[in-house]
Amino acid sequence: MPIYVYEVILEDEDEPGQLFEVVQGIHDPPLTEHPTTGQPVRRVIQPPHIGGRWGSGKAILSDRNLAAHGFTRFEKTADGRWEKTAGAGPEQIHYKRGS
Repeated sequence: MPIYVYEVILEDEDEPGQLFEVVQGIHDPPLTEHPTTGQPVRRVIQPPHIGGRWGSGKAILSDRNLAAHGFTRFEKTADGRWEKTAGAGPEQIHYKRGS
């Protein structure tokens, strides 16, 4: 189940309120008050956390990693041919429109 972040709404809106986290089902309605104090709260939008060994998709999609996992990558050249940059398979792929 997702973890949502909530902020207590203070009378002075320039002051940040207390932040707290709540584990809720994705279809549960958002909280309107703090579970223990009863103060009004609002849900704070947070960026998603993408887990994994790498912090960047670049490492996962590197030619070396793709080849190690049995994938082949082809890149299109200026003259319209597809040349292999990683993995096994033919060195080039020829593609004609309409065929």
